[in-house]
Amino acid sequence: MTALTLTEPQLALARNAAQAALGVLPTSRELTVGEPMAAAADTLAEGQAITAKFSGAASGEVVVVVGQDLADALKESPLGELDLTAAVRPALEAASRVFGPTVLDPGQTMEPSVAMSALAAKDDAIAVPLVDGTDVRAILALALSPWPAEGRAMNPASAGAAMRGGLDMLHDVEMEVSAELGRTRMSVRELLSLIPGAIVELDRAAGSPADLLVNGRLIARGEVVVVDENFGIRITEIVAPGSERE
Repeated sequence: MTALTLTEPQLALARNAAQAALGVLPTSRELTVGEPMAAAADTLAEGQAITAKFSGAASGEVVVVVGQDLADALKESPLGELDLTAAVRPALEAASRVFGPTVLDPGQTMEPSVAMSALAAKDDAIAVPLVDGTDVRAILALALSPWPAEGRAMNPASAGAAMRGGLDMLHDVEMEVSAELGRTRMSVRELLSLIPGAIVELDRAAGSPADLLVNGRLIARGEVVVVDENFGIRITEIVAPGSERE
């Protein structure tokens, strides 16, 4: 196996990326982040891989390999077949954002050996196992061009200046904007038991501001209003990048 040449601070960044991905990776098991290793084609041969390139404060490629049990569970969900790429994309985004503001491409599903072989061919490609005890259940793999020096991600202000010219090209791109009153977590059994008239309790107190999300990412909060018999939201707070979960 190829020896890792990354510094300890860079390895710490890889662990942070894996931890961020694990936080939003759909899995029924309690997984933990294992020790980073050089990426290899046979790291996790059974399952499906989702790979995507990203650019911005850092450029590179991120791969998430999930075990076949998760892939099958999504495919055979009682709620219908769920798209694996869409289900895993939040984990890809979370991992790439550890290195600063980035733009992630749509991504694609591959066989694990194909995705990992392509990544392993890149310099300093690294794989971080997500484990259940001693069993590897998923993989977060990364290859950056180049890795941040001494493990430091690029300054967001510098990244913003470098990306501004490219963002001008996106001004006319339409994005999905949605308002959210609150959230809750439910088991599949609870979801399937819902009937007309059922009440779902949310994690938000009555009268609390609603969230405004762009492509699923929190950008502002505000109060619900009525505009010409339609609901609207009056912005009361712009959420600073990095403080979404506060």
